[in-house]
Amino acid sequence: MDRAKRIEAALRSYMERDDSAPLLNESMAYGLLDGGKRIRPQLMLLVTAMLGGDEERAMPFACALEMIHCYSLIHDDLPAMDDDATRRGKPSNHVKFGEGNAILAGDGLLTKAGLLLLSQNGYDDAKRAIFEGAYAMVSGQSDDLNLRERSAEALERIHLNKTGALFRAACAAGAYLSDPGQADAMRAFGDSLGLLFQMTDDVLDEEKDRSENKLTYVTFYGIDETKKRIEAEYDRAKAILAPFSGDAAEMLRNLISALRSRTY
Repeated sequence: MDRAKRIEAALRSYMERDDSAPLLNESMAYGLLDGGKRIRPQLMLLVTAMLGGDEERAMPFACALEMIHCYSLIHDDLPAMDDDATRRGKPSNHVKFGEGNAILAGDGLLTKAGLLLLSQNGYDDAKRAIFEGAYAMVSGQSDDLNLRERSAEALERIHLNKTGALFRAACAAGAYLSDPGQADAMRAFGDSLGLLFQMTDDVLDEEKDRSENKLTYVTFYGIDETKKRIEAEYDRAKAILAPFSGDAAEMLRNLISALRSRTY
């Protein structure tokens, strides 16, 4: 079974039905299961494997991170935030269940992530990295929501946090679960991946973002400069991986190549 399928099976096992709150359970499962590319948990497992750790030991940590990511998507889609009616090809959580229930579904997934991490023995640095990433993500969302300046510094700060924080958390936690001495290098790799993901996203969403006057790499720097920055970030990520070999390292190289050239 490939990693994405193993992650999906593990997530499903952690979402065993709670009959005391059936609607909450249903809306949480709707936001978590049967969708998404599972990039962040796969990233954590691959970093763990590359550095000689046990992927199965890392699985609960990876699933907790994905719960945090999915909670953020539910809340991002709310009318008070990005006001998106669809997610992953189906109605957004608040469209299907109502705004109040969608807020609670996000709250529930964040809380379940914390409970899952608390149930794991040891690896406190990995747990801390995950929740530091979660808080940094929320900080970036707040900066974006309450934008006061349109500057290069604001753009970098927002996206190193809003998008990049969970990539950084995935890589740092993977190191703490396998070879803590590599945590700084993997944190830097996560930052590069997050920026690479965001900049390619901005290229793909250029027309929509311009119509909404969003602060993005493309609306700030223009598309040609953004593409140059994509190449620079791609080269930086490749350089961080250069000392590593093996199947997991090769899969990470394939991942950064896929992010660099993605079309959706």
